[in-house]
Amino acid sequence: MENIWIIITVLFLIVIFIYRRISKDYFKNEVFSEGTWKNWGTRLFYWQGAIFISGVFTTLIIFLLKWTNVLSF
Repeated sequence: MENIWIIITVLFLIVIFIYRRISKDYFKNEVFSEGTWKNWGTRLFYWQGAIFISGVFTTLIIFLLKWTNVLSF
């Protein structure tokens, strides 16, 4: 049972890293201006969205792995 939490944590960190690599420049340059991006509230909003999206994708991946019988919990 402890192994599933390690897998979930590592998978979550991988998904959030990939999301950050893909979306940070877009949000920094296209959605928010450079001055607005330096405000902590804007970055907090970005990271809240990143954590939510990463959590959703991690959950979907875990259930997909369970459905294909790669994981059992």
